[in-house]
Amino acid sequence: MAVTFYDVKSPSGLKKLDNYLLTRSYITGYQASKDDITVHAALSEAPSAEFVNVSRWYNHIDALLRISGVSEEGCGVIIEGAAPIEEEAIATPPVGDTKAAAAEDDDDDDVDLFGEETEEEKKAAEERAAAVKASGKKKESGKSSVLLDVKPWDDETDMKKLEEAVRSVQMEGLLWGASKLVPVGYGIKKMTIMLTIVDDLVSVDTLIEEHLTVEPINEYVQSCDIVAFNKI
Repeated sequence: MAVTFYDVKSPSGLKKLDNYLLTRSYITGYQASKDDITVHAALSEAPSAEFVNVSRWYNHIDALLRISGVSEEGCGVIIEGAAPIEEEAIATPPVGDTKAAAAEDDDDDDVDLFGEETEEEKKAAEERAAAVKASGKKKESGKSSVLLDVKPWDDETDMKKLEEAVRSVQMEGLLWGASKLVPVGYGIKKMTIMLTIVDDLVSVDTLIEEHLTVEPINEYVQSCDIVAFNKI
């Protein structure tokens, strides 16, 4: 289903987008897609650091575009302009708007993320805000976006099992992102994979030396190299 955002350059629009990305790594799906590129382009510049989740996502997509590009199609995203000044209307287009009338027959395909919040949603948002406040120290520690090259032993290595083995490493402050296979010659392919880390919780060197290149993962992984490391 297509996702709709309104006036993403305004503080109110950025706040809504920030809440939306609180529990998501990408605009739609589980890897970067053209939906992310659409919203990234609509912002035109990096958002203020006060929008923590939007800043994390923006820098991650920016790094992907510079390093490996994005080819996934996505589910579709719609970027609307500024809504009326009234507070309630910021989230929902006017009833008489011709666009809204034309979209009535397509309600099943478009999801309005910025509609009026229910009591349940407000309570959930308050709980999330309280959790963020309670973990203030972790928030201040900062995050980094990392691109790794993961190399197999030879051309007979099962790359699907290699990826599964790498993603099986789970720890607090580590989030795996998009990956792809890149030919290196002689029928051998390496895997490039994005990850986001909380700096005070995860050391990339430790991740490689104590997790990715030891048993049982070293059955598939010969070595790992850091290709890019960017602070978020």
